Amino acid sequence: MLDLLQWQPPEVQLPSVGSTTPLDARGANWSGRTLAQLDLRGASLCRVDLRGTDLSTCVLDGADLRLARFDALTRFPEGFDFSSSGAVGPGANLNGAFLNSADLRGLDLRGCHLMGAYLSGADLSGSLLDHIRFVGADLRHAVLRGASCVGSSFTGCQLDFADFRSADLTDARLQGADTLAGSDFSGCLGLEPERAALLSRPYMELDTWNPLTRETTRSSLER
Repeated sequence: MLDLLQWQPPEVQLPSVGSTTPLDARGANWSGRTLAQLDLRGASLCRVDLRGTDLSTCVLDGADLRLARFDALTRFPEGFDFSSSGAVGPGANLNGAFLNSADLRGLDLRGCHLMGAYLSGADLSGSLLDHIRFVGADLRHAVLRGASCVGSSFTGCQLDFADFRSADLTDARLQGADTLAGSDFSGCLGLEPERAALLSRPYMELDTWNPLTRETTRSSLER
């Protein structure tokens, strides 16, 4: 029976030695910690911040790492397939993943596989997205404000109402996007090679009003 007097919300749970039941730490911040020989089998670690965390001596069999955040400094146990664990960070395999409305702000996602990913409404503000193939991804209403998208491909993407304001789109491929009605490119860097082609798209796309940014796609491209 659940003891409400001892209960703590998952997001404040800290890693502990000797736990007899699978740990529920959903949404907790474990960044920068060294976790020595913890048994995290079957643990619920969804959305846990593992950036800079040393998990190299932990047991992670069956742990739920969906949307857990990691970076280049995170250390996983030898042989653990972190790239296919559902965790989000550099090199993660997220092809076709359901990431609708996910909070992905300020993450290093370089080397990620995001083909066909569902990112509608996701917040990728300030994230490193260089050289990612978003081919066929759903980015409707996604926020990429200030993101670095150098050399990324948006071929076949749905970009309706996507917010690219002040993003770095140097060498990015946007011409092949499926739709971009209402998307906002105000203040983007590196857009000049694509600008003319984007402004030649159908007027129904270019003249769609974005109620959030208060711009049409055309006016954002003509700035």
